[in-house]
Amino acid sequence: MDELYRAVEEGIRRSGYEGPVDGKEIYNDICDQIEDKEEGVYVLMSRRDDHMFFEYKVEVFEDQFNLSSIDLHTSEKVFHADFDA
Repeated sequence: MDELYRAVEEGIRRSGYEGPVDGKEIYNDICDQIEDKEEGVYVLMSRRDDHMFFEYKVEVFEDQFNLSSIDLHTSEKVFHADFDA
C-alpha cells in the first residue's frame, strides 16, 4: 500500500504542486466516499480548507477502484495529476 500512497503523492508533485500532500489520507478519503457506491464513474469532491479542495475522477468496480485523475484546486491555480496517462 505504501507504494500506492507514494504514487499518488508523486503524481500530485509532478503536477507542479509543492505543498504538503498525504497519499494515505487521499486514498482513505476516496475509500470513504465510494463505500456503498454502485459500479460506475464518479467525480468526487473533498474540501481541505477555505482555499483548497480536491476533485477525484474515479471508476468504481465491484472489488476495487481506478483513480483516473486528481485536480487540486487552490485559490491561485488548479493542479492536474493524470494517473491514466
